[in-house]
Amino acid sequence: MLRIHSDLIGQDNALFLVLVLSTLLGLFVGLAFHELCHAAAATLLGDDLPRCQGRLTLNPLAHLDPIGTLMMLFVGFGFAKPVQHNPHGLKIAPKTATLLVAAAGPLSNLVSALLLALPIKLGWVPYINPFGSVAGVHGTNEYIGLFLTGGAYINVILGVFNLIPIPPLDGFNVALGVLPDSMSREFAKLNRYGFGILVVLLFGVPYVTQALTGTSYSPVQEIMVPVATPILRFVTGIR
Repeated sequence: MLRIHSDLIGQDNALFLVLVLSTLLGLFVGLAFHELCHAAAATLLGDDLPRCQGRLTLNPLAHLDPIGTLMMLFVGFGFAKPVQHNPHGLKIAPKTATLLVAAAGPLSNLVSALLLALPIKLGWVPYINPFGSVAGVHGTNEYIGLFLTGGAYINVILGVFNLIPIPPLDGFNVALGVLPDSMSREFAKLNRYGFGILVVLLFGVPYVTQALTGTSYSPVQEIMVPVATPILRFVTGIR
């Protein structure tokens, strides 16, 4: 979002500041609150490890990874410190516990997007797409609309992205929790490849397709857009 509108620096600093604040809001809610919800879910299930590690807090310093946060701001992809939890010895089966703790993060993003976009849906402030043209945005009401739309967008994107069933995303553990035991054990073997699969899909495939065909193809975008678009329309009330 900031890269797209970097030309505003020096031309409309007030508008660029709104985009910066909107991005920071999205990151605070999308990453810090996301990780807190992981920690809270584990704690409610009887695991005291997140509390002992200081993760049961809204303090972003306890959750944000410096490199991951900078990547989110300037690359469009980043990460927070993962919440560690012990699924064994809890009130429910380890497989179910892993599913619930994993799902709590993306669910928090979607709920946050709904709350942030509520003034837009109720018509109190305008909907202004932060990834489109923001030329001509002026006045307090429009600034607030842009600010809230940006925060909602980031949370929907983070929520949907984290539900992709690829390690180390939350969707991988959600898939492990819902698949039958035999399939879950086989699917779990993907975890050994960890971050590599995600990096290839995010950066490798688009780079190679751009070099070979002149057109960049992003499988992650192809997965996310059909899911994120109706969610954005629902939370903002746009058509």
